[in-house]
Amino acid sequence: MGGAATAFAFAGLLIAVSVPLLISVRMRELPADGKADALGGTADTGAAAGGRDTAPGAGVASAADSEARGATAPAKTDARPTSPSPVDDLRAGLRYIRGHRVLAPLMLAIALGDLGFVGPLNVGLTLLADERGWGASGMGWVLSGFGVGAGAAALLLTVRGRLPHAGWLAGSSIVAGSVAIGALAFVPSVLAAVGVALLVGLLAGLSGAVCGALLQTQADPAYLGRVTAVSGLVSLGFAPLSMPLSAAAIGVWGTGPVFVVSAVVCGLGGAIALCVRDLRRAELPG
Repeated sequence: MGGAATAFAFAGLLIAVSVPLLISVRMRELPADGKADALGGTADTGAAAGGRDTAPGAGVASAADSEARGATAPAKTDARPTSPSPVDDLRAGLRYIRGHRVLAPLMLAIALGDLGFVGPLNVGLTLLADERGWGASGMGWVLSGFGVGAGAAALLLTVRGRLPHAGWLAGSSIVAGSVAIGALAFVPSVLAAVGVALLVGLLAGLSGAVCGALLQTQADPAYLGRVTAVSGLVSLGFAPLSMPLSAAAIGVWGTGPVFVVSAVVCGLGGAIALCVRDLRRAELPG
């Protein structure tokens, strides 16, 4: 129905519609650090100069008397703090994560899971569908199965709420999902591939949601933004670099071996989550 040109044009239209929506978003500016302290300090200074019950103008007279005696008035200083650069924030986030007993292995598990997941489920699936002769419709059905699985995981978390043994659950779902990723390259039909993709989506959605919740609850509120930024950089910046590598490797060795290697990389993330005691025993609040 229109071919690839229509599909890409429709996707571009959706992105174009989102642009004015994003532009229309407005965030209220937070007060500068130290502003309240500066205001409070001014009030306290006035009270100290003139006293709590001092009549109006007494503080001014006192200051004039000080100048007459030769005292130097305090110089005005700019209390506005210097905001750190994004690079400084990133370094601070990395230092904080590196010294944390739960966040450090969790971030490594997320990185390995994304590296093993992104390649096969993006460019790898396209090449697999072409190799098996499934066509664009077959690949669409497989992706739909993945989306249904991820949606089911989100619905489960919404209805169920807090899940016990969060660290163990995240590691187990990553390991099980990696097995399903490796099996996807060896299914004989589109219907079987849809079933496996549904399982991948369910497990990947579950592990991703639990890992994200652990990131937010384990991080100190003062470092939450920096920790989230590091996680986003890993998932959205570094992990997609595996896609051209996966495509080149499939061109040399085929889909089967590349899917298996990617599954092993993804499974290493789950193994780390299960082997590190602090992460394995991590729980969600509530």
